[in-house]
Parts: sequence; C-alpha cells; structure tokens
Amino acid sequence: MAVTAVQTIRPMRGGAQSQLMLGGDGNLWVVKFKNNPQHLRVLANELIATRIAEAIGLTVPRTDVVDVSEWLIEHSPGMTVSDRGERVRCAPGLQFGSQFVGGLMPGQVVDYLPESQMDEVKNLHEFAGMLIVDKWTGNCNGRQAVFERRPRERRYRAVFIDQGYCFNAGDWSFPDSTLRGVYPRNVVYCGVTGWKSFEPWLSRVESFPAEALWRIAEEVPPEWYGGDTRLIEALMETMLKRRSKVRELITAFRDSDREPFPKWGTVEGMVEVAAPQRSHAGGFIM
Repeated sequence: MAVTAVQTIRPMRGGAQSQLMLGGDGNLWVVKFKNNPQHLRVLANELIATRIAEAIGLTVPRTDVVDVSEWLIEHSPGMTVSDRGERVRCAPGLQFGSQFVGGLMPGQVVDYLPESQMDEVKNLHEFAGMLIVDKWTGNCNGRQAVFERRPRERRYRAVFIDQGYCFNAGDWSFPDSTLRGVYPRNVVYCGVTGWKSFEPWLSRVESFPAEALWRIAEEVPPEWYGGDTRLIEALMETMLKRRSKVRELITAFRDSDREPFPKWGTVEGMVEVAAPQRSHAGGFIM
C-alpha cells in the first residue's frame, strides 16, 4: 500500500521540482510527481535503481509509492511545477517518494564536502559499489550523493540519491559512455586498488537473480511508464543481459583519461589486472 501524503512542507531544489512532504506514516518524503519537467519515467527509474542498490547492500534512502490527493494539491498553493515556462499544479495520484535523509530531527546533511574532509566519510568505499549500479543501469547523469552526520556522531555517511536518469532517463536505452554515471571527483575512488575493491557488490550484480529483478519491476505503478507492460518487460530483459557487461564498462572508465583509480595495481590489484576473474562469492542481500 502507498504512503499517504498529509502535508506539503516546501519545494526542493533540482530539475525534477520535487516537494518535501509529510506522510501519514510520520516520515518526511521527497516526492517526485508524474508531471515533473524531466520525464514521467524518472519515477520508475528512481524506484527500480534505488531498490537494486538497496538489494546489493548500498546506502540509499528508503523508497515507496506516495499517494497525493487532489484535495491536498488544491489547498497547497506551492504545489506546482514549471512546464515550458508556465506554472501548473502537481498531478494528483501515485508519485515516487524517497525518504528525506536525516528525517524529522537531522544532524548535519550536506551535498558537498571539501577533499580534506572526505576521510571523515565512513562508507567512502561504497562509491565503488554505486559505480557498478550506475554502469549496469546506464545512468546518463553524474553520480549524486549527500553526506549525513547524525547528532553525536563524528563521521559522515554517504547516501546515494537521485537515480532518475538511470536507463538513459525517459528513453529506456543504454548508450553507454565512459564518463557517464560517475562521481565528479576522483577522491571518492581513492581506495580502489583492483577488482576486489568492488566486492561484494560486483558479484551480487553479476549473479542478481532474475526473480528479484522482476519483483522490483512489479512494484512500479504501470501509470509511471504509460501502462504498456511490454516496455518494462523489455527493460528488465535488457538489464539481465547487461549483468555480464559491467566489468567491461568499469574497465573502460578505469582506462580513460580521467584516470579515476590511481592506486590500481597496488596490493591485490597487480594480480587481478593480469588475470581478472569473475567471482560469484559473497552472497546476496534482499
């Protein structure tokens, strides 16, 4: 069952023109609407890609379907989006919701940390894992994350947000490009020394069960992709075929002029570059 939105708090920054809303479950949700200016399908993209990242053990917000009533929109003047320069009301019905990082009583949440503070991010190694998801899903945008430090905690935690441009946004295609889907600063990849740095997430993607992927797809409201189930079925079939292509895509990024992994070849990396082996160890999280 969907979460019911009971109050709008404020508009959010960003191209999707989301709204921060209070749900009937007592949580704050960042809600993307069906008539957002990016594309209808970004709602489906968000749900699918975030659920995939969660399934393989990465730090992402909780996601859900949020039901926003026409009455609430009519009685909330700020619930509008800009469509070709004209302000229109947000569409009622089932929307995509991402739980607000920090919740009702946040500590400190920022979308940028200077390089000198990156060693304060306790899960910095997860950027390598999120790179796997972004390459698998064909994210055509740069990788985005926020950094959360809860009260009385000394170190930040990276939370990976905004998966709307996976699957090439509204096109649901995969024009793979070396520098797509990557974080803009190499510092987050400073710990990568070889293929072992991508575990356990790489093995979990390469062995991602078909039934698990289909379950995620079934949770997407059909109205988020026009109601034609053949479209989402084709997308999932392509995703299953692409599991074996992820190493190739990461290798292309590794060998690019960007030089994202300066420590590649140290420690275990020297052995693995010479003879990369595909491993399916590490289990699978659902």
